[in-house]
Amino acid sequence: MKIAHRIAVLLFAASCVCAADKRPNILFFFADDWGRYAGCYAGLDGRPTISEAVKTPNIDRVAKQGVLFRNAFVTAPSCTPCRSSLLSGQYFFRTGRGAILNGAMWDSAIPTYPLLLLDSGYHIGKSYKVWSPGTPADAPYGGQKHAYEKAGRDFCRFSERATVLVRDGMKVEDAKKKILGQVRDNFDAFLADRTGGQPFCYWFGPTLTHRPYEKGSGKALWGIEADSVKGKLPKFMPDVPEVRADYTDYMGEIQAWDAGIGVLLAELEKTGEASNTLIIISGDHGMPGVPGGKCNLYDHGVAVALIAAGPGIPGGRTVDDFVNMMDMAPTFLDAGGVKIPDVMTGRSIMNVLHSDKSGLVDSNRTWVVTGRERHVAAARDGNLPYPHRALRTQDFLYIRNFVPDRWPMGNPKFTGKDDLPTFEQIQKDTFVCFADMDASPTKAWLVTQFGNTEWQSDYNYAFSKRPAEELYFVSSDPDETKNLADDPAFAEKKKELSGQLMKILIAAKDPRVISNPVPFELPPFIEAGVRKKAR
Repeated sequence: MKIAHRIAVLLFAASCVCAADKRPNILFFFADDWGRYAGCYAGLDGRPTISEAVKTPNIDRVAKQGVLFRNAFVTAPSCTPCRSSLLSGQYFFRTGRGAILNGAMWDSAIPTYPLLLLDSGYHIGKSYKVWSPGTPADAPYGGQKHAYEKAGRDFCRFSERATVLVRDGMKVEDAKKKILGQVRDNFDAFLADRTGGQPFCYWFGPTLTHRPYEKGSGKALWGIEADSVKGKLPKFMPDVPEVRADYTDYMGEIQAWDAGIGVLLAELEKTGEASNTLIIISGDHGMPGVPGGKCNLYDHGVAVALIAAGPGIPGGRTVDDFVNMMDMAPTFLDAGGVKIPDVMTGRSIMNVLHSDKSGLVDSNRTWVVTGRERHVAAARDGNLPYPHRALRTQDFLYIRNFVPDRWPMGNPKFTGKDDLPTFEQIQKDTFVCFADMDASPTKAWLVTQFGNTEWQSDYNYAFSKRPAEELYFVSSDPDETKNLADDPAFAEKKKELSGQLMKILIAAKDPRVISNPVPFELPPFIEAGVRKKAR
């Protein structure tokens, strides 16, 4: 930031502290790997989903009071690039080494909305995960200086910690209250640190919906029966007992996430400032450890929940506008009256929030672009990425796989049944095979079906190599299972969408399409990261 501008914003900040600052507070709820599952989303897709079975009363209440977005997407279905994009308000591929997970480094020259709000007089803080890996002093949220976690981090391992407490003799409801008490106390500590009439910006970023989940916790802690999701899984998901049980444990974490939101909303009410607080609820990509989810550009991987409520936002609306989560940075700056840096490629959604319309509000919001380079460093030989980009419109999904001879989920690391890892190995260790899919019971069940003709198509969907182009007519194929890229009837549409995607990428200066050689294929991007479970 230039010195003159820095002085100006600091002077502005000082004036805000001296006088009552009426700018809205910002309360941002952002969960790891949550996807788009909540009661308020039940029925919106026109087909059964687990949203019909999961109970999220607090999220649903905010949706009723505010705006529910049908078409919200992350720029990248991997935590670090997704968050780099969200914080910077730019496409993930514009954030340097923030565009990858293992080996990522933050470029402090990139402006981020929390620090810009801090400079303008906001009190900022966070609990749990904002950006990874690590939280260096120049990280996009200012490192541990703004962390409020002293009361405890058990909420990030909700099912695991609650199960331990119950095994030690505590009643289930008491175990939940004990963990949720940490959530309340961390937020109260943040509020207590405010000066005068400062508005606040708080990021609540638990990792409980990230794997691993305590097996059987969905039923043990929340009473969720595995059969409650029978017939509600996507077409590409094996609807078998092992997978249904895995989903119910995931749903338990979602219900814990909702309970945490309820605690913070109750504390917000006590401040008397709820009516002047912008509330945003979302997550950083789709479900982990399953086909088509995290690390994929299908809707199951990049579509996320987005709910907003607050001052000047007419409630009870469902909108169809396409929102990319990089739009949050300019939105928060817009709400706080802070100039949006020209470098940001995201666009504020305040005009959509303040409208009283449902359906499509902004006629320019009819598409999003998503993509990925590298997730886990060791997924492919030489730590190479799996570069792909996608254009999602109301009716179509077009995907360009730039190097189709690479394995999208990582190398198999086995050659046949003789060296196939065991179920136990696969569900515990992400790296034993297909390392870009997190370890899980669902992954283990599917990998161990290798060679089973009954499940061959499901196995191929999850792990096989993909063609250079994919095209799905989402209107009639919402699960995106029928690739029409080679269908002559869709040749013109494919050409149109391909051209539109490339035009957008070139205008955004995507190194994948404008650089030769491509930096993502060279050190330091392909240097090995630490061999650990990706978070």
